[in-house]
Amino acid sequence: MGVRASLAAVAAALWLGLAASDAVAEDRHAGYYYPPATSEETYKARARTLPEANRGLRLGFVTGVATELQQRPYPPTAAMFAKGEDAEKLIIVALEDGRLDTIYRARALFANLTAVARTTPIFRDYGVEDLFTFFDFAKMLGFTQITISNGRDFTHQVFLE
Repeated sequence: MGVRASLAAVAAALWLGLAASDAVAEDRHAGYYYPPATSEETYKARARTLPEANRGLRLGFVTGVATELQQRPYPPTAAMFAKGEDAEKLIIVALEDGRLDTIYRARALFANLTAVARTTPIFRDYGVEDLFTFFDFAKMLGFTQITISNGRDFTHQVFLE
């Protein structure tokens, strides 16, 4: 390999390294609330963000879910909370080993959350309870990202567009 080719390879490696570190740096919650993402996807929402969606609405939603979970006769198996400057990032982390440790279990939880979301007045008022998913519901509330993790070695992120 010639000198130019070697320099080009080093430059490419540095650029890729910087790009990767920028992506990790953008997620300041990784390494604190959950391990770095092991998978991700982008969901093109069918719903639009509600005009009244704001930090308070998102925090109220998360507080309502947490309150309901605490009132059950058994301890919660996952924690749900909002982070970010405008509480735009929804985070769900398992509180027990063996839960939410695969993409399939994460998707099953999202399916259950979809069923719950479809019973809310917001879905019924807009007549979309048969069309929208939990991701659409989150988008309506103004969330831009959902992170789900087992809190050990699995983290999946969904970016909402």
